[in-house]
Amino acid sequence: MTTPRRETQCPDISVVVPVFNAATHLEATLGTVQQQTLSHWELIAVDDGSTDSSAALVAERARSDPRIRLLRQANAGVSIARNRGVAASRAPLIAFLDADDLWHPEKLRCHVERHQSNADLGVSFARVEFLSPEGQPTGKVASHPSGPLSPADFLCENPTTTTSNWVLRREVFEAVGGFVEGMSYSEDLEWLLRVACDGRWRIEPIDRVLTYYRTSAGGLSASLERMEQGWLRLITEARGYAPQLVARHFAAAQAVHLRYLARRSLRLQGDPALGADFMVRALRSDWTLLIRQPRRTGLTAVAVLVRQILATLQRWLRLGSRSSRAGPVSRS
Repeated sequence: MTTPRRETQCPDISVVVPVFNAATHLEATLGTVQQQTLSHWELIAVDDGSTDSSAALVAERARSDPRIRLLRQANAGVSIARNRGVAASRAPLIAFLDADDLWHPEKLRCHVERHQSNADLGVSFARVEFLSPEGQPTGKVASHPSGPLSPADFLCENPTTTTSNWVLRREVFEAVGGFVEGMSYSEDLEWLLRVACDGRWRIEPIDRVLTYYRTSAGGLSASLERMEQGWLRLITEARGYAPQLVARHFAAAQAVHLRYLARRSLRLQGDPALGADFMVRALRSDWTLLIRQPRRTGLTAVAVLVRQILATLQRWLRLGSRSSRAGPVSRS
């Protein structure tokens, strides 16, 4: 007769890490969890069909640290990977961490203490500092709300910046459901919107930089267009459970989102025509954005339109140069 294995004590918090071809940065990300001052955690890494050495890197860490577990699946997208990680986790609190982001050593301790002292706090998030693609601090910190968030905040902006910034109660995830399968952009905002519309839990900030978000060096036009499609999918989902909210805020929210895409196209040095198109459509959706937020809107509009004009002039100059090099056409 075999002796039943005794269950280990439930951890204070479960960390869910979706992984897809992240070998370049994954070791640093896993290390940032292992360096936490709160040590009673578990980490579930869900490898989403990686073709690089990501799974092997996690497996190697797991052999020396029993708090780390590896799950593997055929490529199904980040939403399914996160949902599967939560289903396999055990703790009353859940944190998400993308495979290229980093945490302050006090991250988990600060969030756990905040939740333990506030029973109706459903989701907490901290300040976020941006890192370069190489992981170097940029000194730039994302804007941060000063108090609890309302449903409209998740239509118009991304106040939490990144899913790597969240800690949430398991009961919240179980009550509102997981991430929408098939969504890879704005799936985080859609989930938070559901929580905010439910109304039973607060979503509140912690006024301290605890999350470090690695910016991408690539992406450009293709990813910007997919981001817009993801936001439109969010709107479609929200119309099912908050139709009046969407009807009231859609024009303003779409203007803000399109302006964000225009600003992002500037940072990524993407197609000038695409950036200008985003900005023009933003003002068509709600031109009062120029009055409500004149500095950000005006500067973005001028920057993308000037960039588009310069690109057009350069194209004309190249065409003129080719024409002059070709010389006159002889007639027989």
